[in-house]
Amino acid sequence: MNNHDYEGFDKTGTRQAPLIDYHVHPGYSLDAAHRSIRDYCRRALELGLKEICFTTHLENEPDHFHTNNEVRLHGRRVPSYQLHWLEEYFKEIERARDNFTGDGLIVKAGIEIGYSSHLEEFIERVLTGFPFDFVLGAIHSVQGTSISNLKDCPEYFRLCTLEDLREDYFGTLENAVKSGFFDCLAHVDLYRRYGYDFYGEDIYTIHRGFIEPIFEEAARRRTGLEINTSTARRGIEEFHPTREILQLAVEAGIEIFTVGSDAHSLDELGDHVSEAISLLEEMGQQVYGFSRRQPYTLLPPGLSESEDKKQEAKHKRLESRKNIKS
Repeated sequence: MNNHDYEGFDKTGTRQAPLIDYHVHPGYSLDAAHRSIRDYCRRALELGLKEICFTTHLENEPDHFHTNNEVRLHGRRVPSYQLHWLEEYFKEIERARDNFTGDGLIVKAGIEIGYSSHLEEFIERVLTGFPFDFVLGAIHSVQGTSISNLKDCPEYFRLCTLEDLREDYFGTLENAVKSGFFDCLAHVDLYRRYGYDFYGEDIYTIHRGFIEPIFEEAARRRTGLEINTSTARRGIEEFHPTREILQLAVEAGIEIFTVGSDAHSLDELGDHVSEAISLLEEMGQQVYGFSRRQPYTLLPPGLSESEDKKQEAKHKRLESRKNIKS
Protein backbone atom coordinates (compact mmCIF):
# COMPACT_ATOMS: atom_id res chain seq x y z
CA MET A 1 0.00 0.00 0.00
CA ASN A 2 1.31 3.45 -0.90
CA ASN A 3 1.23 5.13 2.51
CA HIS A 4 3.26 8.22 3.37
CA ASP A 5 4.33 8.03 7.02
CA TYR A 6 5.71 11.14 8.75
CA GLU A 7 6.31 12.34 12.25
CA GLY A 8 3.68 14.78 13.45
CA PHE A 9 1.77 15.93 16.52
CA ASP A 10 -1.28 18.09 17.00
CA LYS A 11 -1.49 20.95 19.50
CA THR A 12 -2.30 18.54 22.36
CA GLY A 13 0.81 16.48 21.67
CA THR A 14 -1.17 13.63 20.08
CA ARG A 15 0.37 11.98 17.05
CA GLN A 16 -1.47 12.87 13.88
CA ALA A 17 -1.12 12.54 10.13
CA PRO A 18 1.41 14.89 8.50
CA LEU A 19 0.50 18.48 7.77
CA ILE A 20 -0.61 18.89 4.18
CA ASP A 21 -2.50 21.50 2.21
CA TYR A 22 -4.44 20.23 -0.80
CA HIS A 23 -6.19 23.44 -1.81
CA VAL A 24 -3.76 26.21 -2.75
CA HIS A 25 -4.18 28.97 -5.33
CA PRO A 26 -0.93 30.38 -6.73
CA GLY A 27 -0.77 33.48 -8.90
CA TYR A 28 -2.43 31.80 -11.88
CA SER A 29 -5.80 32.29 -10.15
CA LEU A 30 -6.98 35.85 -10.74
CA ASP A 31 -8.50 36.13 -7.28
CA ALA A 32 -5.19 35.11 -5.66
CA ALA A 33 -2.14 37.16 -4.77
CA HIS A 34 0.41 37.40 -7.55
CA ARG A 35 2.86 34.97 -5.95
CA SER A 36 4.75 32.12 -7.56
CA ILE A 37 4.62 28.40 -6.88
CA ARG A 38 8.18 28.71 -5.61
CA ASP A 39 7.05 31.33 -3.07
CA TYR A 40 4.37 28.99 -1.75
CA CYS A 41 6.82 26.08 -1.51
CA ARG A 42 9.22 28.17 0.54
CA ARG A 43 6.41 29.15 2.86
CA ALA A 44 5.26 25.52 3.08
CA LEU A 45 8.69 24.51 4.37
CA GLU A 46 8.59 27.28 6.97
CA LEU A 47 5.21 25.96 8.16
CA GLY A 48 6.36 22.36 8.32
CA LEU A 49 4.03 21.13 5.59
CA LYS A 50 4.98 17.75 4.11
CA GLU A 51 2.83 18.02 1.00
CA ILE A 52 1.41 20.93 -0.96
CA CYS A 53 -1.04 20.57 -3.81
CA PHE A 54 -1.67 23.51 -6.11
CA THR A 55 -5.26 23.83 -7.28
CA THR A 56 -5.54 26.75 -9.66
CA HIS A 57 -9.08 27.80 -10.56
CA LEU A 58 -10.50 26.67 -13.89
CA GLU A 59 -13.84 28.24 -14.78
CA ASN A 60 -15.53 28.56 -18.13
CA GLU A 61 -18.98 30.01 -17.51
CA PRO A 62 -20.00 32.08 -20.56
CA ASP A 63 -22.12 34.53 -18.56
CA HIS A 64 -19.14 35.55 -16.44
CA PHE A 65 -16.34 35.63 -18.98
CA HIS A 66 -14.73 38.80 -17.71
CA THR A 67 -14.71 37.86 -14.04
CA ASN A 68 -14.23 34.11 -13.73
CA ASN A 69 -12.96 32.72 -17.01
CA GLU A 70 -9.41 33.97 -17.10
CA VAL A 71 -6.10 33.07 -15.53
CA ARG A 72 -2.93 35.06 -14.92
CA LEU A 73 0.07 34.07 -17.02
CA HIS A 74 3.35 36.01 -16.84
CA GLY A 75 1.45 38.93 -15.36
CA ARG A 76 -1.20 39.04 -18.11
CA ARG A 77 -4.80 37.88 -18.14
CA VAL A 78 -5.50 35.09 -20.62
CA PRO A 79 -8.70 33.11 -21.29
CA SER A 80 -8.75 29.88 -19.31
CA TYR A 81 -9.98 27.89 -22.32
CA GLN A 82 -6.68 28.62 -24.13
CA LEU A 83 -5.01 25.69 -22.44
CA HIS A 84 -1.41 26.62 -23.25
CA TRP A 85 -1.28 28.25 -19.81
CA LEU A 86 -1.50 24.77 -18.27
CA GLU A 87 1.72 23.80 -20.02
CA GLU A 88 3.47 26.64 -18.20
CA TYR A 89 1.73 25.68 -14.96
CA PHE A 90 3.08 22.14 -15.13
CA LYS A 91 6.56 23.34 -16.03
CA GLU A 92 6.60 25.59 -12.96
CA ILE A 93 5.39 22.75 -10.73
CA GLU A 94 8.08 20.46 -12.13
CA ARG A 95 10.74 23.06 -11.36
CA ALA A 96 9.40 23.28 -7.81
CA ARG A 97 9.67 19.52 -7.46
CA ASP A 98 13.28 19.66 -8.58
CA ASN A 99 14.04 22.44 -6.12
CA PHE A 100 12.14 21.30 -3.02
CA THR A 101 11.94 17.50 -3.01
CA GLY A 102 15.38 17.36 -1.45
CA ASP A 103 14.08 19.51 1.41
CA GLY A 104 11.33 16.99 2.14
CA LEU A 105 8.43 18.81 0.48
CA ILE A 106 6.20 16.83 -1.87
CA VAL A 107 4.70 19.09 -4.55
CA LYS A 108 1.53 18.02 -6.36
CA ALA A 109 -0.16 19.31 -9.50
CA GLY A 110 -3.86 19.83 -8.98
CA ILE A 111 -6.73 21.92 -10.25
CA GLU A 112 -10.06 23.18 -8.93
CA ILE A 113 -12.70 23.00 -11.63
CA GLY A 114 -15.98 24.88 -11.37
CA TYR A 115 -18.56 22.36 -12.57
CA SER A 116 -21.60 22.98 -14.74
CA SER A 117 -23.22 20.24 -16.79
CA HIS A 118 -22.81 22.12 -20.09
CA LEU A 119 -19.04 22.23 -19.52
CA GLU A 120 -18.48 18.48 -19.44
CA GLU A 121 -16.90 18.26 -22.89
CA PHE A 122 -14.46 21.04 -21.98
CA ILE A 123 -13.65 19.45 -18.61
CA GLU A 124 -12.98 16.09 -20.21
CA ARG A 125 -10.59 17.71 -22.68
CA VAL A 126 -8.66 19.32 -19.84
CA LEU A 127 -8.44 16.18 -17.74
CA THR A 128 -7.38 13.91 -20.56
CA GLY A 129 -4.78 16.37 -21.80
CA PHE A 130 -2.74 16.93 -18.63
CA PRO A 131 -1.25 14.64 -15.94
CA PHE A 132 -2.91 16.01 -12.83
CA ASP A 133 -2.27 14.46 -9.44
CA PHE A 134 -5.51 15.74 -7.95
CA VAL A 135 -8.76 17.19 -9.30
CA LEU A 136 -11.15 19.10 -7.07
CA GLY A 137 -14.73 19.60 -8.24
CA ALA A 138 -16.54 22.70 -7.01
CA ILE A 139 -19.97 24.26 -7.40
CA HIS A 140 -19.21 27.97 -7.61
CA SER A 141 -22.19 28.93 -9.78
CA VAL A 142 -25.84 27.94 -10.00
CA GLN A 143 -28.06 28.89 -12.90
CA GLY A 144 -25.07 30.70 -14.42
CA THR A 145 -24.58 33.01 -11.43
CA SER A 146 -21.70 32.86 -8.98
CA ILE A 147 -22.67 32.23 -5.37
CA SER A 148 -19.06 32.21 -4.21
CA ASN A 149 -18.29 35.91 -4.38
CA LEU A 150 -19.95 38.79 -2.61
CA LYS A 151 -20.45 40.92 -5.71
CA ASP A 152 -22.39 38.41 -7.82
CA CYS A 153 -24.25 36.26 -5.29
CA PRO A 154 -27.11 38.74 -4.56
CA GLU A 155 -28.14 38.37 -8.20
CA TYR A 156 -29.13 34.80 -7.37
CA PHE A 157 -30.01 34.85 -3.67
CA ARG A 158 -32.39 37.82 -3.85
CA LEU A 159 -34.47 36.25 -6.60
CA CYS A 160 -34.55 32.63 -5.44
CA THR A 161 -36.24 30.89 -2.57
CA LEU A 162 -34.52 28.47 -0.25
CA GLU A 163 -36.24 25.67 -2.13
CA ASP A 164 -34.85 27.01 -5.42
CA LEU A 165 -31.35 27.03 -3.94
CA ARG A 166 -31.75 23.51 -2.62
CA GLU A 167 -32.86 22.12 -5.96
CA ASP A 168 -30.37 24.10 -8.04
CA TYR A 169 -27.32 23.48 -5.87
CA PHE A 170 -27.81 19.85 -5.02
CA GLY A 171 -28.99 19.05 -8.53
CA THR A 172 -25.71 20.46 -9.85
CA LEU A 173 -23.72 18.64 -7.16
CA GLU A 174 -25.39 15.36 -8.09
CA ASN A 175 -24.47 15.86 -11.75
CA ALA A 176 -20.89 16.67 -10.76
CA VAL A 177 -20.59 13.41 -8.84
CA LYS A 178 -22.17 11.39 -11.64
CA SER A 179 -19.81 12.92 -14.18
CA GLY A 180 -16.97 10.91 -12.65
CA PHE A 181 -14.50 13.72 -13.29
CA PHE A 182 -13.49 14.56 -9.76
CA ASP A 183 -11.28 13.04 -7.09
CA CYS A 184 -12.84 15.10 -4.30
CA LEU A 185 -15.66 17.57 -3.80
CA ALA A 186 -14.53 21.00 -2.61
CA HIS A 187 -16.29 23.07 0.11
CA VAL A 188 -19.47 21.07 -0.42
CA ASP A 189 -21.65 23.51 1.54
CA LEU A 190 -20.21 26.66 -0.01
CA TYR A 191 -23.71 28.18 -0.18
CA ARG A 192 -23.33 28.90 3.55
CA ARG A 193 -20.68 31.56 2.87
CA TYR A 194 -23.14 34.25 1.80
CA GLY A 195 -26.45 32.40 1.93
CA TYR A 196 -26.90 33.04 5.63
CA ASP A 197 -27.36 36.76 4.99
CA PHE A 198 -30.36 35.99 2.76
CA TYR A 199 -31.94 32.90 4.32
CA GLY A 200 -30.88 32.98 7.96
CA GLU A 201 -30.52 29.84 10.07
CA ASP A 202 -32.44 27.73 7.54
CA ILE A 203 -29.33 27.69 5.34
CA TYR A 204 -27.76 25.21 7.78
CA THR A 205 -30.35 22.50 7.19
CA ILE A 206 -31.16 22.62 3.47
CA HIS A 207 -28.91 19.62 2.84
CA ARG A 208 -31.09 17.25 4.84
CA GLY A 209 -32.75 14.67 2.64
CA PHE A 210 -30.85 15.84 -0.44
CA ILE A 211 -27.16 15.30 0.22
CA GLU A 212 -27.39 11.75 1.57
CA PRO A 213 -28.06 9.98 -1.77
CA ILE A 214 -25.42 12.17 -3.42
CA PHE A 215 -22.88 11.03 -0.84
CA GLU A 216 -23.90 7.41 -1.39
CA GLU A 217 -23.23 7.85 -5.11
CA ALA A 218 -19.92 9.53 -4.33
CA ALA A 219 -18.90 6.64 -2.10
CA ARG A 220 -19.83 4.14 -4.81
CA ARG A 221 -17.69 6.02 -7.30
CA ARG A 222 -14.79 6.41 -4.88
CA THR A 223 -15.11 10.20 -4.86
CA GLY A 224 -13.76 11.88 -1.76
CA LEU A 225 -14.62 14.95 0.26
CA GLU A 226 -12.52 17.95 1.17
CA ILE A 227 -12.38 19.57 4.59
CA ASN A 228 -11.95 23.23 3.64
CA THR A 229 -10.72 25.49 6.44
CA SER A 230 -11.27 28.86 4.74
CA THR A 231 -14.34 29.50 6.90
CA ALA A 232 -12.12 30.14 9.92
CA ARG A 233 -10.63 33.30 8.44
CA ARG A 234 -14.04 34.44 7.20
CA GLY A 235 -15.61 34.28 10.64
CA ILE A 236 -17.96 31.46 9.63
CA GLU A 237 -18.80 28.83 12.21
CA GLU A 238 -17.40 25.37 11.39
CA PHE A 239 -15.33 24.28 8.43
CA HIS A 240 -16.73 23.33 5.02
CA PRO A 241 -18.55 21.04 5.44
CA THR A 242 -20.16 21.26 8.85
CA ARG A 243 -19.64 18.37 11.23
CA GLU A 244 -23.23 17.25 10.61
CA ILE A 245 -22.61 17.00 6.87
CA LEU A 246 -19.24 15.35 7.46
CA GLN A 247 -20.94 12.72 9.61
CA LEU A 248 -23.49 12.09 6.87
CA ALA A 249 -20.63 11.55 4.43
CA VAL A 250 -19.04 8.98 6.74
CA GLU A 251 -22.37 7.21 7.22
CA ALA A 252 -22.87 7.12 3.45
CA GLY A 253 -19.57 5.28 3.04
CA ILE A 254 -17.21 8.02 1.89
CA GLU A 255 -13.72 7.07 3.06
CA ILE A 256 -11.42 9.47 1.20
CA PHE A 257 -10.90 12.87 2.83
CA THR A 258 -8.44 15.64 2.06
CA VAL A 259 -7.76 18.90 3.87
CA GLY A 260 -7.12 22.30 2.35
CA SER A 261 -6.84 25.92 3.39
CA ASP A 262 -8.11 27.34 0.08
CA ALA A 263 -5.18 29.71 0.35
CA HIS A 264 -5.16 32.69 -2.01
CA SER A 265 -2.12 34.32 -0.37
CA LEU A 266 1.01 33.20 1.46
CA ASP A 267 -0.36 34.14 4.87
CA GLU A 268 -3.35 31.82 4.35
CA LEU A 269 -1.30 28.74 3.47
CA GLY A 270 -1.79 25.87 5.90
CA ASP A 271 -4.40 27.86 7.82
CA HIS A 272 -6.12 25.56 10.37
CA VAL A 273 -5.23 22.35 8.51
CA SER A 274 -3.98 20.78 11.75
CA GLU A 275 -7.44 21.25 13.29
CA ALA A 276 -9.07 19.73 10.22
CA ILE A 277 -6.80 16.69 10.43
CA SER A 278 -7.62 16.33 14.13
CA LEU A 279 -11.33 16.52 13.35
CA LEU A 280 -11.08 13.69 10.84
CA GLU A 281 -9.03 11.54 13.18
CA GLU A 282 -11.47 12.22 16.00
CA MET A 283 -14.17 10.82 13.72
CA GLY A 284 -12.08 7.75 12.97
CA GLN A 285 -11.17 8.80 9.44
CA GLN A 286 -7.85 8.90 7.62
CA VAL A 287 -6.37 11.82 5.70
CA TYR A 288 -5.55 11.12 2.07
CA GLY A 289 -3.13 12.43 -0.51
CA PHE A 290 -3.17 11.86 -4.26
CA SER A 291 -0.63 10.99 -6.91
CA ARG A 292 -1.67 10.82 -10.57
CA ARG A 293 -5.31 10.70 -9.48
CA GLN A 294 -4.76 7.75 -7.14
CA PRO A 295 -5.43 8.16 -3.39
CA TYR A 296 -3.14 7.04 -0.60
CA THR A 297 -3.45 7.31 3.15
CA LEU A 298 -1.24 9.63 5.17
CA LEU A 299 -0.64 7.62 8.32
CA PRO A 300 0.43 9.01 11.69
CA PRO A 301 3.81 7.73 12.91
CA GLY A 302 3.84 4.71 15.18
CA LEU A 303 0.82 3.08 13.56
CA SER A 304 0.69 -0.52 14.70
CA GLU A 305 0.92 -3.40 12.26
CA SER A 306 -2.69 -4.40 12.93
CA GLU A 307 -3.87 -0.87 12.29
CA ASP A 308 -1.81 -0.76 9.13
CA LYS A 309 -3.43 -3.97 7.94
CA LYS A 310 -6.84 -2.45 8.59
CA GLN A 311 -5.85 0.48 6.43
CA GLU A 312 -4.62 -1.87 3.72
CA ALA A 313 -7.94 -3.71 3.74
CA LYS A 314 -9.71 -0.34 3.51
CA HIS A 315 -7.51 0.60 0.58
CA LYS A 316 -8.38 -2.66 -1.20
CA ARG A 317 -12.10 -1.98 -0.73
CA LEU A 318 -11.59 1.40 -2.34
CA GLU A 319 -9.62 -0.14 -5.18
CA SER A 320 -12.45 -2.58 -5.87
CA ARG A 321 -14.69 0.38 -6.73
CA LYS A 322 -12.30 1.77 -9.31
CA ASN A 323 -14.15 0.55 -12.36
CA ILE A 324 -17.59 1.70 -11.23
CA LYS A 325 -18.29 4.78 -13.34
CA SER A 326 -22.06 4.75 -13.70
